[in-house]
Amino acid sequence: MTKYLISFPSGAMDVPPEEMPAVADAAHAVVREAKAAGVWVFGGGIDEDVPPMLVAADGSATPGTYPETARIEGGYSVLELPSAEAAREWAAKIAAACRCAQEVRAFQYDPES
Repeated sequence: MTKYLISFPSGAMDVPPEEMPAVADAAHAVVREAKAAGVWVFGGGIDEDVPPMLVAADGSATPGTYPETARIEGGYSVLELPSAEAAREWAAKIAAACRCAQEVRAFQYDPES
């Protein structure tokens, strides 16, 4: 089976603050469904209040990130699924819960992960 990243940037969610509890409930329901189906690997939202940090091989750290990834934020789910069609089906469920389109990407196969 292939692992798929299903994600969206924070700016894609255009939800009034008073509706956020309903969005959270709907999203958690999809997470519970994915866990019950045995396809859930990991998920969560990037904490945008914590700045990114680059860590080198020697352990030294500098604030910031690669320029091309400076805008990584939003929500991410990793599901292990039998097909791209299944990934689209789960992405549609997450899109409905979060009220925004989802990006789907497949991870390359790695027998060690």
